[in-house]
Amino acid sequence: MLTRLPPVPVQAPPFVRQVLGPMIAGEGDALPVSALPCDGTYPSGTASWEKRNIALELPVWDPDICIQCGKCVMVCPHAVIRMKVYDAANLKDAPETFLATEARFKEFPHMKYTLQVSPEDCTGCGLCVEACPVKDKRQVGRRAINMAPQPPLREREKVNWEYFLSLPDVDAANLNLGAIKNSQLVTPLFEFSGACSGCGETPYIKLATQLFGDRMVVANATGCSSIYGGNLPTTPWTINADGRGPAWSNSLFEDNAEFGLGMRVTIDKQQEYACELLARCTSIVGEELVEAVLDADQYTEAGIQAQRARISLMKQRLEHLEGQANCENPRVQELLSLVDVLVRRSVWIIGGDGWAYDIGFGGLDHVLASGRNVNVLVLDTEVYSNTGGQASKSTPRAAVAKFAARGKATAKKDLGMLAMAYGNVYVARVAMGANDQQTLRAFLEAEAYEGPSLILAYSHCIAHGIDMRRGMDQQKLAVQTGYWPLYSYNQVLLDEGKNPLMLDSKEPTLPLEEFAYNETRYSMLLKSNEERAETLMDLAKKDVQERWQHYRQLAAVPSHEIEK
Repeated sequence: MLTRLPPVPVQAPPFVRQVLGPMIAGEGDALPVSALPCDGTYPSGTASWEKRNIALELPVWDPDICIQCGKCVMVCPHAVIRMKVYDAANLKDAPETFLATEARFKEFPHMKYTLQVSPEDCTGCGLCVEACPVKDKRQVGRRAINMAPQPPLREREKVNWEYFLSLPDVDAANLNLGAIKNSQLVTPLFEFSGACSGCGETPYIKLATQLFGDRMVVANATGCSSIYGGNLPTTPWTINADGRGPAWSNSLFEDNAEFGLGMRVTIDKQQEYACELLARCTSIVGEELVEAVLDADQYTEAGIQAQRARISLMKQRLEHLEGQANCENPRVQELLSLVDVLVRRSVWIIGGDGWAYDIGFGGLDHVLASGRNVNVLVLDTEVYSNTGGQASKSTPRAAVAKFAARGKATAKKDLGMLAMAYGNVYVARVAMGANDQQTLRAFLEAEAYEGPSLILAYSHCIAHGIDMRRGMDQQKLAVQTGYWPLYSYNQVLLDEGKNPLMLDSKEPTLPLEEFAYNETRYSMLLKSNEERAETLMDLAKKDVQERWQHYRQLAAVPSHEIEK
């Protein structure tokens, strides 16, 4: 006799079982209005209760040959692959099938290491296998992580996953987050989204939450990222063990940049007022603590944690005063309500190319010109992926899309060069599949930059008509053909007497066709109108060469000539 599993596990919180469960089961109409949140605010981290079980195959780890590089964890679109380093004593109650090996981290000698997969949340995309650099010398085609049928593994790995989650996390303050293997020890605060299997966008968002998630404030444009980010009834945005996580809100195509700028302006004003109140309350709080809070270096994880400890101490002192019957100082209560903003906030404005290049470009340009400390992440699929695959100004020449059925006749808009023209905007163009270390460096540099930053992240997409398992390989080909040069533009380098533009990829070594004709958006025109396809491809190859030469010339200009 077959029985249907409940829409959410029985151990889920009451709200998830009683409200979100019926919605997931398609029975939301039966819910009374009184069951819904009166202010429209839903709890975060609820995607973890969906347990879709859609993967036919799961990644299986081979600890004997794994080099613990973290690349499979980094590229996983749904954050279902995790790694931890922990004390061997934690294994005393481990399930019999739980795998562990000696950790190869110089920071953590004599520790154990585990790579674990969540079987019910995996989509079976296989990106992790393709990203693995290890080749098993015992068997051709085998790697340190390999796909195997899901049904025989499901129940066993469910138990292992739950035990894995119970293991302690490494303190990020003790990590050099500039190394990929270290950054991937941090728990992601964006997990189990409903994005397409093998999605090229979500690994970038997941990475941002690993680096800055406990202090992120996110303005998200309408598009794919808003749908898999906040699609009723669940959300993949979640919190860490301390209860901290990204504050997320979705805005429209046309005003998301301004929406995010408003967040930044508000936070800045709150911080300014909190500093004024703190200066007036020095005698109450203590001069030494006030100076330490105002002069705190918050550009490292250790610095952030130290500031949080100071704020916690300050709260204790203020709450003690507020609780006294004779306390009539209104500034104490005001300062208590604002004191948390004295911990550094990281504002991120996220959206796709339809927003950034087209509908929201006017607002984005205004925000970049403002000089405010915001971080813009453009998930560039080069097509309106969420609304039907229409051509955008990011769509390259020769590609087929809706409203460009005969192949787009004009070249891709160079958003990065437009932003560089301001001179005070950090700009980076990244492709995780081509250079994951450069991607990590760009995120860290962008967030540390005191001013506007723009990251253009190449995101392979199901709308490209590719085998999504090969998505990261396509990203690599995009860079090798010169179609997507990697670079960073950092004004800080100019202050050091260096050229601010740094090319992070080599001169093109492959013809453009090796990248383009792997994708249906290019190859379909070749089948329907070969003459036009060849004409547009010749022009597209010219675009690639001219753009590369332009970047190379700019990167070679001496810094003293730039200053002139």
